[in-house]
Amino acid sequence: MSNQTVISKFLLLGLPIPPEHQHLFYALFLAMYLTTILGNLIIIILILLDSHLHTPMYLFLSNLSFSDLCFSSVTMPKLLENMQSQDPSISYVGCLTQMYFLMVFADMENFLILVMAYDRYVAICYPLHYISIMNPKLCVCLVVLSWVFTMLYSLFHTLLLARLSFCGDNVIPHFFCDISALFKLACSDTYINELLIIVLGGLIIGIPFLLIVVSYVRIVGSILKVSSARVIHKIFSTCGSHLSVVSLFYGTIIGLYLCPTGNSSTVKETAMAMMYTVVAPMLNPFIYSLRNRDMKDALRRVLCKKKISL
Repeated sequence: MSNQTVISKFLLLGLPIPPEHQHLFYALFLAMYLTTILGNLIIIILILLDSHLHTPMYLFLSNLSFSDLCFSSVTMPKLLENMQSQDPSISYVGCLTQMYFLMVFADMENFLILVMAYDRYVAICYPLHYISIMNPKLCVCLVVLSWVFTMLYSLFHTLLLARLSFCGDNVIPHFFCDISALFKLACSDTYINELLIIVLGGLIIGIPFLLIVVSYVRIVGSILKVSSARVIHKIFSTCGSHLSVVSLFYGTIIGLYLCPTGNSSTVKETAMAMMYTVVAPMLNPFIYSLRNRDMKDALRRVLCKKKISL
């Protein structure tokens, strides 16, 4: 090891875009990022300003929007900078920091989707006890525990990665510091790191997914007992937004990690990574605002108050 050069920075190859299309894709990604920031900020501000939205579901939604906003901000500014720069490098510390926050916000979204599924389950299956079960203390505890757990879990994997040695090749064939790509560049044994990622990551993704499936099986069972078409429509409209987010989030993960890869695995991984780091955070505000009557009403009330004050 004394004759090897220790790596102090990495080179992000970015996206496989032809040089003549760089400016077009730069404008597209910039528009997508600004849309993500604006859409999630609007949801957070509406929930803060409108007292009708001070409920458990919208507490979780505001945290989901904040997580989406930060999740996109971890990768997109660096991607946009590298598309306009001749030196797409990132320092060793910057790479580990980016990887840490990527894991924090990805896992946070996973847990928030689970918490929101539980909220819908209680609201539909136990409507008379909803207020007593989903009390403010429990809701705050669920959110705080989710944030604390994801931060500690991500810190654990980041510290494990920091003990590895990197020398020789420093090119990452991605537009962000992906943990699996860093394992391939390490010149020390990564067996423990990879084993813990597979085991712990499988549990953290698999258990919430199974719990969400169970909650919606129970919800469907409750729906089948209802004879009123109006009540059934209301239940579906209540759960529709959340189901769309669940499908988008877990569908991308299943497509990336469970479907077999061919020779173009790098292209596939990059495309799937764009889905869950850029596209999903941008679409979530539209899913909740377009399918949610409460959000539309809150926007009208806030705009009317603004007009009156003006």
